[in-house]
Amino acid sequence: MNVKPMLADWEIPRVADMQTLERRSLVELPIPGSVGSVFQDMNSLPMQLMISGSLYGSETSNEFLEQVRSQYQAGAAVTFVSDIVTGTELQYVVIETMGFKISAKGPDQLDYFLLLKESPPPPPPSASGFLDGLDTSLLDQAGALVDAEGGALDALDALANIPDFGDPGGPLTATLDDVTAVLGDLSDIASSLGDLFD
Repeated sequence: MNVKPMLADWEIPRVADMQTLERRSLVELPIPGSVGSVFQDMNSLPMQLMISGSLYGSETSNEFLEQVRSQYQAGAAVTFVSDIVTGTELQYVVIETMGFKISAKGPDQLDYFLLLKESPPPPPPSASGFLDGLDTSLLDQAGALVDAEGGALDALDALANIPDFGDPGGPLTATLDDVTAVLGDLSDIASSLGDLFD
């Protein structure tokens, strides 16, 4: 190995085996009545790196365990450099899985296994504000809607000045009294006319 495998600024010690697993996500679209299928490429999945090795001596093993576990518990994406990722765009990884083995056959030997997964970090926040890049036409539409709502509220206020037609009984009662009085007078006239013709 020309380039030592480096996880952030930490050199992974005594690597015995390193493998990569690179896969594409393909959706199979069968064609009725035809042999074979058409595949839709959904881009590549995150690359996986498997690293294994062995350490000898308890002091070296303890330092290794402390370092790798602190990287694992942080859970942050860190840079990774090695010959095996030449020709790829891999820059950042997280430790997804790790395993350790101590055997009675070699009491001073610690075997380790690390599974790293590609994980690009999120883009840096904008210096001028987090709302940069938003479509401002939505704000304009919202302002127009608020203005329209204001006009509707003004129209409702104008409707409040219309007289109350809720109870028409008051004016009608007075009119009915007048009609009753007139009909009473007609009744008297009708009886007087009846007396004349009898």
